[in-house]
This record gives sequence, C-alpha cells and structure tokens, in this order.
Amino acid sequence: MPRCLLLLLTAFALAACQPETEPASAPAKTEAADYYDNGGRDDVLSGGVRMIPISTPSGEFRVWTKRVGNSPHKKVLLLHGGPGATHEYFEAADSYFPGAGIEYYYYDQLESGRSDHPADSSLWNIPRFVSEVEQVRTALGLDQDNFFLLGHSWGGILAIEYALAHQDHLKGLIVSNMMASVPEYNRYAQEVLGPKMDPAVLKEIQALEAARDFQNPRYAQLVTENYYTEHVLRMPTEAWPDPVNRGMGGINYDIYLAMQGPSEFGIMEGALLEDWDRSRDLEQITVPTLVIGAEHDTMDPEYMKWMADQFPNGHYLYLPDGSHMAMYDDQERYFRGVIDFINSVDNDPE
Repeated sequence: MPRCLLLLLTAFALAACQPETEPASAPAKTEAADYYDNGGRDDVLSGGVRMIPISTPSGEFRVWTKRVGNSPHKKVLLLHGGPGATHEYFEAADSYFPGAGIEYYYYDQLESGRSDHPADSSLWNIPRFVSEVEQVRTALGLDQDNFFLLGHSWGGILAIEYALAHQDHLKGLIVSNMMASVPEYNRYAQEVLGPKMDPAVLKEIQALEAARDFQNPRYAQLVTENYYTEHVLRMPTEAWPDPVNRGMGGINYDIYLAMQGPSEFGIMEGALLEDWDRSRDLEQITVPTLVIGAEHDTMDPEYMKWMADQFPNGHYLYLPDGSHMAMYDDQERYFRGVIDFINSVDNDPE
C-alpha cells in the first residue's frame, strides 16, 4: 500500500475514534451587549421614549422620558433645572454613563420641553412636583435596589424634597449645584458675587430689575456677559455646547419667572421659591447622598461642603474649575465623581 494512502487511512481512523464534539457555542455576551439588551422592554419601538401619564389636581397630563441603557442595579433619573429648562443640557451624560454601565433616564418635567404644557400656575408648587416625580418613578419601575436621583439646580431642590418624602424608594441621592437654602443662595449672590462685577454694570442690572424690565435685550446682555460667563458656564457664549443652548434656550419663561425670577442672579423677591429652606432638615435624609459644589458656581462652595456634612451619609464632590454648569466646564471631574459615587453605593453590601 502506498505510504501516502496508509497515512490518510490512519488519519481517518483516528478521527473516527475521537469523541463527538459539541457544536461551537455562540460567544458569551459582553458587558456592552448586556447594557444594550432591550429584552422585555416596552419602549423599544420608540427608542426608549415613554410619555408617562401624570395625575394632578387639574387633571391628567403626560410627561416625556427617555431611557438609555440597561442595568439591574444602577438606574439614574435626571432632574433638570430651571424651573422650566429641559433635559437636553444633561446630554453630556451620553459620553460617560454608557461606558460605566449606568442606565439613565432623561425627563422633561411638566411645563417643560417635550412634556405637556398646561400653563396652569396652580400646579407650580413643590408638593405637586414631588408627586409627579413619584409617579414617574413608579411608571419606570425604579426602586430602592437601583434608583439614584440626580437633581441639578432647581432639580436639586426637587431631589431634596423628593428624598424627604420618599427616601424609602431611593438607593442614592445626588444634589448638584444647589444650596439647601434660598435665603443663603441670595445672600451669596448679593454680598459676594454681585460686588465682584463692575459697579456700573451691577447698578444697571439692579435698575432694570427694579423697573421689572426683564425683557429688555440689554438686561439679557448684561447678565450673560458679566455673570453667566463667570458663574453659570465659564466659556465664551459662542463656545457653549449645543445641548446647553437647546436646554436653556427652550426654557419655559413663564414658570421660570414665577418660581425663580428673571435670571440666575439669585431668586427674585416675590418668586415662589424665595423662602425655600431645608438646611435644618437634611439630617432626616439617611440614604447615601453626594453633594456637588464648584469654585465659580452661583452657589457658595463652602456652604455646599457644609451641606454635605449635614447628611448622615453625605459625601462632597468639589470641582475647582467648575461653575453652575459644572458638567461642562469641569466635565471630567464631574462625571468621574458621580460615577465613582454610584459605583461605591452599588458595591456597598449594606
């Protein structure tokens, strides 16, 4: 028998004696595949968007939410500021949260953005907004095993109020760039930040405010060029990122004026939030809480540090280059601090 044929027959015989192998299995799911697994979700057709019905004393309305990602233990609901701004200025989260495996929800509050606009001032009060957030939480299926609430500016007020009413549903709380006392916020604006402006500019701003000439283009020009670029977002206005321009440009001015006032230069006398102060109640919030303060913010960073100490399980994130929109002008530190906090709470066996 030719040698080559003998070798070939031997190879066939050896192969026949081998145990039957299992068919190749599909590669194991990666973490990224798990994160984008939409199995069992009822929001797939709309790309994560849900219009959630909200019951109010004035009837039922709908608010807009959008889910990004999938995580069983780390879900963040984002509360925008204003009042009356939109979720859009939070979109920088797209650059950070997916890589950290954090599921998160954009959300326009009633009277804002893509949610309904009933234009009903009787609904512009904190208890009604807290009820709204609780209804959103229930609809999204968030609970104490996974629910982190991040509120920025006015959203920080709402987050504190929600925690005081419903902390049993929270896994963690994040209060971003909002003091727990409006009177202290106003004192800081008037006694510390205001005097740093050119005296002539400050005098003209105050004169326009006294005349309630808020729609005067000169008023917007003065506060933007002399206050916002120093304490709201420390970039030239022409360099402000698109999400900021959309989120702030789409503000519902009526609710903003009624609850806050005409600008971020403190909360106006007579505004609905003028007397809000929860500084003595922070000790009642026992869930892990991160307070975010920034050196150039409209909010006093020393107060923010003090505030973190009032929470029994409080933590402080200080942003040396940041202002009120620190998720943009101190972005890396901002999101790294938020992600580290969420992960530390998620990894805590308690």
